[in-house]
Amino acid sequence: MFASLRRVFEAGRNRYLDVLASVYLYNEHRGYTSLDRVLAAVRARCPENTMFLEAVEKHRADERKHYLMFQRYFQLRKVMPLQVGRACGHIDHFIETAFGCTIDDLDTDAIIADGALFEKLCRVIMITEIRGMHQVDTLLRSRLIQSDSRLVKIFEIIRQDEPSHWQPYHAWLTSNGRV
Repeated sequence: MFASLRRVFEAGRNRYLDVLASVYLYNEHRGYTSLDRVLAAVRARCPENTMFLEAVEKHRADERKHYLMFQRYFQLRKVMPLQVGRACGHIDHFIETAFGCTIDDLDTDAIIADGALFEKLCRVIMITEIRGMHQVDTLLRSRLIQSDSRLVKIFEIIRQDEPSHWQPYHAWLTSNGRV
């Protein structure tokens, strides 16, 4: 009886971790590929602000690094990630709420041309990253996450990187009197 309960618990644990890691894989991929357009907007709107540009470049590189860590997590386990889409996308929801369109339909040229839209984009990214930082804190306290040393390591790296993902946008908003 205990052996069958253990198998049920283990199957549930593995399914939870697969879902969680798949959602993160999607979001990290969505993040780093979408940041290419943010970089274009920062280059056009703030060409003299090299610190901001470098911070956004680092943000993009970190998101890609996180994506590759989750990809490797699945490779090492020899399982495929679950297929998830925009319904699981954190930035997708924030962009749709703030701009009324999907990330793919977001007009980069309009954001470059309109300071209010650029400000809104910076706010959306900042809020998304702060939310992500708090979520990682919660996950690292989870006994289910703690039961998988590879995920603990991934989330510890993400936790270390997260402040540098929202702080540059906050600094830009502050320095431009938008906070």
